[in-house]
Amino acid sequence: MADATTQVVHHVLILVLVVLGAGILSGRIAAWLRLPDVVLFIAAGMLLGQGLHWISEPSGSLTNQLILAVGSALILFDGGRNIRWQGIKEVGLTITLLSIVGVVVTAGVAGLAAKLAFGLDWTTALLIGAVISSTDPATIIPVFRQVRVRTRLRETVESESAFNDATGSILTFSLLAVLTGGGTPDLGHISWDFLKTAVGGLVIGVVVSAVLAWLAAHRTWGFFREYASLTMLFVALGSYVLGQAFHVSGLMATFTAGVVWGNVRHLGLSMDDKQEEMGHVADHAAVIMRMFIFVLLGSQVNFALLGKYLWPSLAVVLTLVFIARPLAVYASALPDIRSRWSWRELLFMCWVRETGVIPAALSGMIVATGIAGADKVAAVVFMAIVFTILVQASTTAWLARRLGLEEKSSIP
Repeated sequence: MADATTQVVHHVLILVLVVLGAGILSGRIAAWLRLPDVVLFIAAGMLLGQGLHWISEPSGSLTNQLILAVGSALILFDGGRNIRWQGIKEVGLTITLLSIVGVVVTAGVAGLAAKLAFGLDWTTALLIGAVISSTDPATIIPVFRQVRVRTRLRETVESESAFNDATGSILTFSLLAVLTGGGTPDLGHISWDFLKTAVGGLVIGVVVSAVLAWLAAHRTWGFFREYASLTMLFVALGSYVLGQAFHVSGLMATFTAGVVWGNVRHLGLSMDDKQEEMGHVADHAAVIMRMFIFVLLGSQVNFALLGKYLWPSLAVVLTLVFIARPLAVYASALPDIRSRWSWRELLFMCWVRETGVIPAALSGMIVATGIAGADKVAAVVFMAIVFTILVQASTTAWLARRLGLEEKSSIP
């Protein structure tokens, strides 16, 4: 028993050292090439995993699941912490429509492409569309930490990536239930699940963050003020865990908690003297978790499966990027007359929609069920991850400059 435990500890330590070493080197190369570091992290993972076989961590392992949960929560919280409350109010209608209408449009169009490309039944085809319909906050937020664009544009895309997770996940699980248990999708049931999951996540995030922010920032009752940074990490992880425990969106809970924490002045509280310290802690935590998430994600890309379903998978992903996403953006942003989106901003939103951790996790769950067509779901998700991160994320800065959307000053 002791030998087995020692072997596990040794395996984890070796994994940590390999990922950190690859992450540090990739990060320096990314800075030199002026590319988002997630692009080099996932490329390094592909090399170390499928190429050199130095990393062999299954997507369903406890270590991998722990890294995904902790990393997604910390990255998403940090993204919310940098969102202005005023900014969300200004573009609230666009964010809401992107998170609901945008996901449904994307799932429908991508599902149609999957049906035509693979010859699948409608339910399985729509399941593929649903899995890749939501944008991934763990990918998008790190990109915007390095690519400086107009604040309201960044806030819109980051907020969408947090909120549309609930819609995409609920739609995925509803279609999966039909495939595993028979029957037909119930629109009323899906709508209720979405409302419960979304609102529940929002409420938990607000309550947890507001209470602990008060205990960390109140002039009289701020017992945790000297531990503000540690309290911040507790809020990020605690909101996620509590959301999952109550079967609502843990990612929405932790993002909302980040928004509340970053806007405590609206609650009559102040943590100005702790901002620099909290910023350093949040930045370092986010960088470390980016390394682990994307190096491991790259190591798990199944090139054999991609080769088997190369052309139909590529057809679905190209439809997702060049047809489904633009339709979703225009259907969601044009009705928001108040925001007055320019054609340049709309074009930028059409291009920025990376796929990463959340679809990969959903794909793993689907494969575990053993349903017919699960291998095709996995192939499309792998293709979407490879294409959107290596192609779209790597060209985000270039497109922002070409469209005149790049900000010269630091992101607040």
